[in-house]
Amino acid sequence: MNNKLTTLGGTASDVTVGKIAHGLMRMTWTAVPTPDEVAFEAIKAGVDTLPPDAKMILNSGEFYATDGSTANLDLLARFYEKYPDYAKKTFLSVKGKVGSSPENLRRSVDLINEKLRGTKKLDLYESARVDPSLPIEEAIQTLVVLKNEGKFGHIGMSESKAETLRRANAVHPIAAVEIEVSPWSYESETKKVIATAKELNIAVVAYSPLGQGIFAGTISKPEDLSADDYRRKFTRFKEENINHNLTIVNALSQLANKKGVTPAQLSISWVSSLGQHVIPLHGSSQCKRTLENLGASDIKLSAEELKEIHEILVNHEVKGDRYFGDDKAAMLWG
Repeated sequence: MNNKLTTLGGTASDVTVGKIAHGLMRMTWTAVPTPDEVAFEAIKAGVDTLPPDAKMILNSGEFYATDGSTANLDLLARFYEKYPDYAKKTFLSVKGKVGSSPENLRRSVDLINEKLRGTKKLDLYESARVDPSLPIEEAIQTLVVLKNEGKFGHIGMSESKAETLRRANAVHPIAAVEIEVSPWSYESETKKVIATAKELNIAVVAYSPLGQGIFAGTISKPEDLSADDYRRKFTRFKEENINHNLTIVNALSQLANKKGVTPAQLSISWVSSLGQHVIPLHGSSQCKRTLENLGASDIKLSAEELKEIHEILVNHEVKGDRYFGDDKAAMLWG
């Protein structure tokens, strides 16, 4: 396996995918959704970088819109209707709304398939968060029933801690677990999940490898975020924290400049270096940015560069947490 390709885990261990996945959330979770023709070209550009025997992971959600609607799935259905050949070139992972009761999981899976309109099989289903109201074993057992009914191909998890991932995998092999990983989201539990996933042959889909966009090089002060940007609610982007947090961005940017790559490429490459089973999930709505980010798969970080990045992370404390200042409210590490 080379830098551009890897395989998924569990029941999808025979599926070869690109080492960098494509998240579609921001195409519709924005005040002005991306026009179809722009979004479609961004998706196609990424898929077309892969050899015929590999699939691009596309990551969507049942609720990826500012109003919580199925706009992202509607976009995908239109994409596959216009470009049906891309159905077999992509591996579609979709997150369902929070809640793992048998009734809600069936409702969610059926709605996703309804919105896809038969254009594409749902390859992997995952609940957006681990439901704290019932044991994970019960949630996975329900998903096994739905999977065996042919409603989707593989079972995934999202925002799961290592212990929960192990318990879930004991019920049924988990193909992938989605967690946040970036140079400013690399905490103790992150490392535990990555290690546990490797042990259990589970792929890690690492979302927000650019730290919610902070490492894309477009944010230098709070005012760079529009008034309706959802990140303004996150503690790391608050005025009292962002200037401090930009010091880690600046340090990594200097290393990227020295290497002749963009800060975004350096961040994605570093996340990818955490393991052959770790798949950075970048989000892009523009063809140019998609290709730039995927260029990270051509970058090889030396032992000295990895050591330098490690020292930057150790010496630059991040202020604020990943969401709103309350991990429980954000249902992190379920």
